[in-house]
Amino acid sequence: PPLTTPTPLQTSHNTNNNMGKVHGSLARAGKVKGQTPKVEAGEKKKQPRGRAKKRMQYNRRYVNVVTGMGGRQLGPNSNADKMK
Repeated sequence: PPLTTPTPLQTSHNTNNNMGKVHGSLARAGKVKGQTPKVEAGEKKKQPRGRAKKRMQYNRRYVNVVTGMGGRQLGPNSNADKMK
């Protein structure tokens, strides 16, 4: 059979004219960060170091284990324990 060009119904890719332009113009870059008010960071308690830090990590990971639905262990960034 001779090679023919596919008709528009046979092509599977998007045929818009904006190919490659996904994220908008660079004129709007940093818009949200620029308009948010700056809030100074508050004072924090110093983190333990050395043996005390290892002890804190062990207690957080293995002793006070937070379980979710079905008894599965939840990750460290899960908010499920705060939803109760």
